[in-house]
Amino acid sequence: MASYKPIYEFSKLTRIFHWIRAIAIFALIATGFYIAYPFLAPDNFSGEPTGFLYALMRSWHLIFGFLLIAISIFRIYLFVFTKECSFERKSFLDFINPIVWIKILKTYMLLGGHPHMKGAYNPLQLATYMFVMFLIVAICLTGLILHANVYHEGLGGFIAPAMKSLEVVFGGIANVRLWHHILTWAFVIFIPIHIYMASWNATRFPGSGIDTIVSGVKFEKEEQ
Repeated sequence: MASYKPIYEFSKLTRIFHWIRAIAIFALIATGFYIAYPFLAPDNFSGEPTGFLYALMRSWHLIFGFLLIAISIFRIYLFVFTKECSFERKSFLDFINPIVWIKILKTYMLLGGHPHMKGAYNPLQLATYMFVMFLIVAICLTGLILHANVYHEGLGGFIAPAMKSLEVVFGGIANVRLWHHILTWAFVIFIPIHIYMASWNATRFPGSGIDTIVSGVKFEKEEQ
């Protein structure tokens, strides 16, 4: 009988931040689409200043937006500086290895087994997650530009000069809004692919996959 050894892959904070970020992204997609197209209206015909569903959705969008920004900043800090994420940083050793790239591509094409990884991610996973982090930074920046154009005091007023410069780079506030919407669709496309690939990896190679982002531990077969 084959024996397996546990490997601590993701720290507690990494796992907590992953799920908070997932909740924030789902909430932002839902509220964002409502802001773009308010397809529901409160059943209120009295003329009283109540039932502002659009304002409520906008408030939740702001709350989860700033939550996503805060979590992403802390997540980058954890990945780059903390000892707990050293196993994740080791993934770069495989990322720069062309032989590992060939092996992992063969794995996904069902032409071979899963190669041994030095870190938490295989090269394709690391490239994907780096791209997703770029998307998060981009959608947060476009969101801050839109925020500064509406709220001229407090944080909005503080970041307005920097956001105005970025607005010019995008070619105007209309283009900022368009890119914010396009980036939202990038997440809509990514999420089901991410869930499928994580499930596929966990099913095909037991001991890794979805369960590691819950428990933080994966299991590898011990060499005899």
